[in-house]
Amino acid sequence: MYIIVAILIFGVLIAVHELGHFLAAKLFGVRVNEFSIGMGPAVWQRKKGETVYSLRLLPIGGFCAMEGEEEGSDDPRALNNKGMFPRFVIFAAGAFMNFLTGFLILVWLCSNLSFVYAPVITGFADGFEAQGENALMAGDRIVSIDGERVLLYEDISIFLNLGNGETYDFVVERDGRQITLTDLPLAPREYPNEDGTSSVRFGLNFGEIVEATPLMKLKMAGLHSVDFVRLVWYSLEMLVTGQVGLSDMSGPVGIVTTISDVGQGSTSLFMAAANIGYLTALIAINLAVMNLLPIPALDGGQIFIMFVTTLVTKVTKRPVNPKYAGYLNYAGFVALMLFMLVVTASDIFKLFV
Repeated sequence: MYIIVAILIFGVLIAVHELGHFLAAKLFGVRVNEFSIGMGPAVWQRKKGETVYSLRLLPIGGFCAMEGEEEGSDDPRALNNKGMFPRFVIFAAGAFMNFLTGFLILVWLCSNLSFVYAPVITGFADGFEAQGENALMAGDRIVSIDGERVLLYEDISIFLNLGNGETYDFVVERDGRQITLTDLPLAPREYPNEDGTSSVRFGLNFGEIVEATPLMKLKMAGLHSVDFVRLVWYSLEMLVTGQVGLSDMSGPVGIVTTISDVGQGSTSLFMAAANIGYLTALIAINLAVMNLLPIPALDGGQIFIMFVTTLVTKVTKRPVNPKYAGYLNYAGFVALMLFMLVVTASDIFKLFV
């Protein structure tokens, strides 16, 4: 059951993305030839006005076919004949809709909170060794770790795990003022738990609880959204610097598998909905950020090409032939498809290993 739910979620997120392009195109009077939910053969089509609305067999996305999107058109309502601002909004609208979807899911999740943990140290695990004056203390509110601002309690474990596992630079708020603790030794090791077991952790205890007012819940949803954007950028940075490889990435198959595993591993239907909702919000915001990267065939690539061609036109006083942008987008599309094939092959391989 959860596999079907996962496939539908993935398809809905892509359809919502295309809906953003569609609504923005209609807003600025761009001719939309077809708006489709799903891919593959059409199972239902209806033409209303100038636009063909389609439902297609495979629930894995959709598309918004605009006049003048692929190549130049003489139609005054074609995308290529619109100004920079309308085109920018149309290109960015898909990512905006994905981000908005993720944010609204987080608003729903945070609306169920009755309290939140504050990033304030309440104590230390048994056996934790403080490091003299240059040490963390109970009551410290953690402001940043290694230069990364701590917005949420959950950020602490993220930034500690992203560090070198040996020393960290902390900025904490203590007695009303900020204190910088540089090269603070802090490594994960095995500490005893209250139930008699032990676990590997950093030895910092957090337990300060803040009542979740309606305003606090909305703020938490916003902070989680910002956090998700940061996580995507950290992942990209780690990929570029070689800290992670393609085998650590997931494509559609991996995402569907992860959503299914999260649902099946939940203890109740409500927890399954909450856990899948949280993961869906992360995926939605991930799609928003990734689509704005300046890579041909992605929305960010379209925006980048638009700015470059506009600049070239202003400098040379000659319009750039739209076919060159088409070549770039085609090359980018082929590269993305090859990349997705590699990632998908890796996902399938993981299923059998």
